[in-house]
Amino acid sequence: MFSLAWKQRTLIWQLLRRDIHSRYRGSALGLLWSLVTPLIMLGIYTFVFQFVFKARWNDTSGETTLSFAIVLFLGLSLHGLLMETLTKSPQLITANPNFVKKIVFPLEILPYINLLGALFTFCISFGLLLIFMLVELQRIPLTALLLPIFLLPYLLLLLGFGWLLAGLGVYLRDIQQITGTLATLMLFLSPVFYSASSLSESLQQLILLNPLSYIVESARQLVIYGKIPSLTGLGIYCVIAVSVAACGYWFFRKVRPGFADVI
Repeated sequence: MFSLAWKQRTLIWQLLRRDIHSRYRGSALGLLWSLVTPLIMLGIYTFVFQFVFKARWNDTSGETTLSFAIVLFLGLSLHGLLMETLTKSPQLITANPNFVKKIVFPLEILPYINLLGALFTFCISFGLLLIFMLVELQRIPLTALLLPIFLLPYLLLLLGFGWLLAGLGVYLRDIQQITGTLATLMLFLSPVFYSASSLSESLQQLILLNPLSYIVESARQLVIYGKIPSLTGLGIYCVIAVSVAACGYWFFRKVRPGFADVI
C-alpha cells in the first residue's frame, strides 16, 4: 500500500494541488479561509467553554483566555484531520466516476490525496498555533520536534479509515450521513474541550478507546507542556494503526472490482 503511493507520487502531487486550488477558487479571501474558519470556531468554543461553562485545564497555572485557547486549538486542529477524512472519504469514488469507468486509474491513491489535503489545512492551523504560543508563552518546547513521530501513526490510522469508508461509500450511500455524526461524537468523547486527568480513572480508560484521545493528550504534552508522553502507549497505537491501515487497504482492494457495476 506504500509502494503504489511512491510510484504514483507525481500523480498524487498534481491531484493534491488541484484539490487545494479547487477549494478556494473564486473566493475573495482564497487561502485565507483556511485561517479564518478555524479562528472563528476557536473564538466561539473559547467563549462557550471558558466563559459560559467556566472550563479550566488542570495542568495550567495562571491560565489566561489565550492560554486556554492554545490548548483548545491544538485539539480542534487534530480533530479537523479526523473530521475531513471521515466526511470526505465515502464520496471519493462516487464523486469521480470517470476514474472508475473511462480510464485505468490507481483508485487506491485517492485516500492519500484526501488525507494530504487535510494535513495541509492542519499545517496552516499548527503554524498559527505556534505564533499564539510565542505571543502568550514566549517559548516553544524542544519536545515539539517529536510531534511528527506521534502524528505518523495517527495519519496511518486515518488512511486506513479512508480506504475502508471509500469502499463502503460505493455500496452503502447512507455511510455519508453516519460519518458526519460519528466525527462530531468523537469530538466530544475525546479530551479536546477538557483534560483527561479531570475524569475518573474508569472514564479515562473509556475515553482512550477513542483513537483521537491519545493523540490529543500526547500532542499537548509535547507541544505545550514540554513533556514526553508514554512510549508504551505510542507502541500500542502504532500496532493498532498499522492493523487498521492494512485491513482498510485489503477491504478496498477486495471490493474495488464491483465499483464500475454499482456506479
